[in-house]
Amino acid sequence: MENKTKKEIMFNRMKEKKKEVKIVRRIVLAIVLIILIGGGIAGYSGYKYVKNALQPVDENSEDVIPINVEIGSNLDSIAAQLEKNGIIHDARIFKYYAKFNNESDFQAGKYSLTKAMTLDELIQSLKTGKVYREPVFSMTVPEGLTLNQIANVVEKRTDYTATEFLELVNSPDFIDEMINKYPTLLTEEVKGENVRFALEGYLYPATYSYYEENPSLRSIVEQMLSSTATIVAPYTDALAEQEKSVHWLLTFASLLEEEATASTDREMIASVFLNRLEEPMALQTDPTVLYAFEGERENIASDKNKENPYNTYSVQGLPPGPIANPGQESIDAVLNAPETKYLFFLADDNGTNYFAETYEEHLSNIEKHLR
Repeated sequence: MENKTKKEIMFNRMKEKKKEVKIVRRIVLAIVLIILIGGGIAGYSGYKYVKNALQPVDENSEDVIPINVEIGSNLDSIAAQLEKNGIIHDARIFKYYAKFNNESDFQAGKYSLTKAMTLDELIQSLKTGKVYREPVFSMTVPEGLTLNQIANVVEKRTDYTATEFLELVNSPDFIDEMINKYPTLLTEEVKGENVRFALEGYLYPATYSYYEENPSLRSIVEQMLSSTATIVAPYTDALAEQEKSVHWLLTFASLLEEEATASTDREMIASVFLNRLEEPMALQTDPTVLYAFEGERENIASDKNKENPYNTYSVQGLPPGPIANPGQESIDAVLNAPETKYLFFLADDNGTNYFAETYEEHLSNIEKHLR
């Protein structure tokens, strides 16, 4: 009887163990299924994320984003900079993609990139030191053009008329919007009482590439403004030290741009203008007469005596605003002018400059080189 009871106990224990094993197996199976399902979902999500990260951030974007790759920059820092500026989705994916393709020998330099560029295009750009995209068309804006002349360039290279261009760049609403968007470049100075065109001098002369057939007129103008903002940014501290504004800088630079010939020394001419401003003496530069009266060179002699805020023969100091859109060489020259005592200069028919400290020396130069 006692043996029977023991057998029953043992049988019941074995039965319970079998039951426990079944329960454990079910739990393990459920956990495995959960892991597999979760892994599948995670794997699919990861696949989607990586696939998206390999695509351009915005294939329709035309906004140019300036990137400066310093000497000694490694792949990690370059990738981080690209992600920070919204040019790529994920720095890690960009690094893995570059490493997988054995690409890491990138060039230091300044780049103008867009969110529409593929990873391959970005890599090729960073390897070659230039933007590697095939534009639909390009438009070159030479140094020294006025706003009216740029309008004609836009008309020739796009579907927009010169009138449409001028209407946009002179629109008070658009100007206010650009002042808000580029506060370190544009200030209320551009809306001064005697300023002819608010954005004169602020559309940087360069060759611009477009990756769609019909970019908006706003994007065309903003691209030029953005380029100017990039160009003048390094001068901010120097201007602040001299208590000068960007408007002053571009106005001054525009005079140098219009005075320049192929062999003209802009820095020396800048020193003459600075000396005259300190005297004070009228700058008496012919390009301001041409701009003031929209005249021809043969009319300068008579136009010099006419009153106009832009005529530096009739007013002291700089004109109210730029008289053209200066290039970087002229902008550089303003802040790199040497200290001289020159107050006069002239250029002969070959573009060679002759400087003088006194009016008598200047007259002598005229006799020697222009007669």
